Amino acid sequence: MDSERRSMTIGVLGVLIVGASVPVTGMLDGYPVITGQALRYALAGVLLLAWARLTGRPLPLPGPRDVPSLIALAATGMIGFQACLLFAQRYAEPGLVAAFLGGTPLVLALAGPLTNGKRPSWAPVTGAVLAGLGIAVLSGGGAARWQGLVLAALAMVCEALFTLLAVGVLDRLGPLATATWSCCAAGVGGAVVGTIADPSGAWAWPDGRELIALGYLTVVVTAIAFLLWYSAVSALGADRAGVLVGLMPVSGLAVSLLLGMQDFRFSQVIGVALVSSGVAIGLRRREFGESRALEAEMLHDVAADDRDHDRAQRSGEGDLLDELRPAVDRGQP
Repeated sequence: MDSERRSMTIGVLGVLIVGASVPVTGMLDGYPVITGQALRYALAGVLLLAWARLTGRPLPLPGPRDVPSLIALAATGMIGFQACLLFAQRYAEPGLVAAFLGGTPLVLALAGPLTNGKRPSWAPVTGAVLAGLGIAVLSGGGAARWQGLVLAALAMVCEALFTLLAVGVLDRLGPLATATWSCCAAGVGGAVVGTIADPSGAWAWPDGRELIALGYLTVVVTAIAFLLWYSAVSALGADRAGVLVGLMPVSGLAVSLLLGMQDFRFSQVIGVALVSSGVAIGLRRREFGESRALEAEMLHDVAADDRDHDRAQRSGEGDLLDELRPAVDRGQP
């Protein structure tokens, strides 16, 4: 239980960091978008490589199955996400953009289990719906043009892909390697694409404000937050960890209010309460004893139907194990 609570805590910390970074990201509005993000991810990859080396942690290389996922993750969940985020703030208030990102939990609650061949669970789905209602309330507090809404929605899709595309890689490589190699892929890919798209203006030396923003995004929002997030996803699953994304608009709203970038409204309190309730419900899990008892009962019924009547009538613990063993041998839980 302590391990699960620790996973929840680091997941919460990761999403709060990312949500609070929305106004900071706006400080790079005048900087080359693609190459700026490429520089950020490349430096974060170097930091993670150094961290693995200094701590002696294993860093497995990606295999043939991992490379396509890492490339797609870098293109959509990292470079694509940040590009949409930056351009969206040209047409929408930061608080509204952050609120849109909170729509990701429902996508993850539904799609996350399907990527592993499982059915969605009621708790993450219910929590995601409540969080979505809270997000709708929060988003009503910010102004945006239609371009900002479209770009914010695209950012939400890219944010979901950032987790969904990493699920298989996490199972094979672990959180540290997934964060490290995805950053490296985004750094290299972004540098190539940005240079080809704009050879003359792709690279520019940042001014003081932009340098501070890049440094913060590199160290805190990328190297630290990515590692925290992938550790939470690896431990909790994409659906349960995904509901934490609902806290991003809360964090973004808090920073926007502190910086005077958005006015306070009482409806925002209601929105925060709905999001918090959704997160609390979404993180619930079935009790181990109840889950296993139900599964054992179902397996016994199926096995009994396939046996002779006299064997099904036998009693005792040994007979029950005999009934369950064929189902277990077929790979069922």
